[in-house]
Amino acid sequence: MLTIKDLNVFYGGVHALRDLNIHVPEGSIVTLIGANGAGKSSTLRSICGLVKNVKGQIIYDGKDILNMPPFDRVALGIAMVPEGRRVFTNLTVVENLRLGAYVLKDKSRYAKDLEQVYTLFPRLKERQSQRAVTLSGGEQQMLAVGRALMSRPRLLLMDEPSLGLAPLVVKELYQTIEHIHQTGLTVLVVEQNARLALKLSDYGYVMEVGRVVLEGPSADLAEDEGVKKAYIGA
Repeated sequence: MLTIKDLNVFYGGVHALRDLNIHVPEGSIVTLIGANGAGKSSTLRSICGLVKNVKGQIIYDGKDILNMPPFDRVALGIAMVPEGRRVFTNLTVVENLRLGAYVLKDKSRYAKDLEQVYTLFPRLKERQSQRAVTLSGGEQQMLAVGRALMSRPRLLLMDEPSLGLAPLVVKELYQTIEHIHQTGLTVLVVEQNARLALKLSDYGYVMEVGRVVLEGPSADLAEDEGVKKAYIGA
C-alpha cells in the first residue's frame, strides 16, 4: 500500500530524514520505534504532506504522492492521528467528528459512520455535545482517532497514541486499534512504548538520527538484545 523510497527531509539546515526506505503492506500494522529526534514524526508528517522540503518518493497505491497537497491525500484514504491529539478544543465532540468527514462526497453515510465511531468509543457519544476542552486526555485521544476514522481511511497514521495516557487507557486504546485493524485498515504507528508497539504490530523499523538501522518482524525485534536494551528496558 505504501512504499517510501530514498526519502530526505530538511528543516532549514537540519537533515531530519536521510535516504529513508519503508514498506507498509496492505492490511498490516507497521511500527516505527526510536528515541526522540530519530525522525519518526517527520516520516508521518511527510506522508501526510505537512513537510515542504522533501526529496525522494512516497508511493501510495502505486502513485507517487510526494507533491500532492495534504487534502488530496486525505481524499485518497490517508488519515493521521497527530501527536498531542490536536482536537479542536473550542468545538464540541460531534463538531470535531463532523470535520473529520469533510472530504466525503457521499454525505448520506455520515450518520452511519458517526454511529460506528460511537460504537467504538461509547464515551464520545455520552459527551457528544460537550466541548473537547472538557474531555480527559484519554477521551481526547479517542476523539482524535474517531475524527480520523470519519474520513474512511485505508491507511491510518498514528503518532505517539499512548503519550501522556494512563496505562488502563492505553490498554483500551490499543485494543480498539486492534479491532479497527481487523476490519482491514492498514496502520502505521509511531510509538515510544516499544514493548506495546511491537506486541501490536506485524513488522517494525528501528530509527536513529533519520535512518532505519534495523528492521524485521515485530516478534523478532522484540527479542533482539539491542532493541531490548535500548527501547524496552529488559
